[in-house]
Amino acid sequence: MKTKSIIIDVVFTWVDGKDEKYRDKLLNYIPKEKSKNNEVRALSQVHEIEYAVKSIIKHAKFVRNIFIVTADQIPDFLKDKEEASKKYPNVFVISHDVIFEGYHQYLPTFNCLPIESLLYKIPELSEHFLYANDDFFLLREAKISDFFIDGKPVIRGEWTSFYEDIWYKKVQSGFYNLIRKEDKIKKWGFKKGQQTIAKTLGFKKYVRLDHTIAPLKKSTYDNFYKKFPELLDVNIKHKFRHHEQYTNQSLANHLEIQKNNYILKEDYQLVYFQNYNKPLWWLKNRLKKAEKDKSKLFLCMQGLDLCPQEKLIYIKNWLSNKYD
Repeated sequence: MKTKSIIIDVVFTWVDGKDEKYRDKLLNYIPKEKSKNNEVRALSQVHEIEYAVKSIIKHAKFVRNIFIVTADQIPDFLKDKEEASKKYPNVFVISHDVIFEGYHQYLPTFNCLPIESLLYKIPELSEHFLYANDDFFLLREAKISDFFIDGKPVIRGEWTSFYEDIWYKKVQSGFYNLIRKEDKIKKWGFKKGQQTIAKTLGFKKYVRLDHTIAPLKKSTYDNFYKKFPELLDVNIKHKFRHHEQYTNQSLANHLEIQKNNYILKEDYQLVYFQNYNKPLWWLKNRLKKAEKDKSKLFLCMQGLDLCPQEKLIYIKNWLSNKYD
C-alpha cells in the first residue's frame, strides 16, 4: 500500500465537565470511596479542543474527516451549526450512544478507556486513523509518513522493562505493601495500562508510549475483539478508571508488533507541559523554543484547567495566534 494513497481521519475524545447536566449525572455515579473533587476536575476543560482541531486543519491537510466523540455535547466553536458547516465542513460530533451500540448497558461512562476502546466503531471511519486527546496539538506541518509508512503505523516509543523487572520499582512496590497502600498499588496509570495489555499478549517487555497522536488501524481492533470479546468487556464495563483496564493504544501497537506491521521511532518529537507552577518567562521561552525546533511535531498541554489565570491567558492567546 503506497503511503500517498492512504485515507486518514482524526478522532478526538472530549467532554465538557462544566456542563451542569453532565456534572449532576457524574455526581450521582461517583462511588463514596472516590474523591468527587478529583473526578470532576479530571473532566474539566478550557476549550482547548478548538485549537486542537485547528492545529489538524492547519498542519495536516491530508486528513479527510475529524470526529469529536463526546457525551451528547457540542464544543462552543461548533454550536452555531450554520457557521460550523461553512467553516468546519469535515468536522463531525459523534455521541457515545453511537459507538456504544450493543453496549448501552455501560453508559453513561466517565472514563476515557471504554470510549477509546470503541472508537473503531465510528460510522464511516477510515481504516487508518489518528487518535488524540483534546490537549494535543500539531506544532508544524505533518506528512502522512509521520504516522503511516506503506500502511504500517509509525509507533513512537521505546522498549522498556515491566515495573517488576526494575529494581527501584520493586522497592517502591514493597514499601506500599508495607504501609498497606493497596489503593496505590491497584491504581490505574498510563504506563501501568500499557504494561497490562503487553503482558496479556505475552510480551516480556513493552513499547512505552508518551502523549503523542496515535496512528491506529480499525481492522486491528475489529479482528482482535471478535476473537476476544471478553477483553473488550474488561475495558468498557468500568464507569471510572480501574486497575484491571489497559491502555487501548498500547493494545493496537503490540498487536501490530506481533504481526511485524509497524515502524518503530524512538524520538517522540514531543513538547510536553503538565506543571504550570514555573514563572511566566519560563513558559514563554519554552513555547518559543518549541516553535523554532523543527524536530518537534507534537505539543501536549495537559491539565490546562489548573493553569494560573495569568499564564492561561498567555497560553490561549498563543494558541489563537498560532492556529486562527
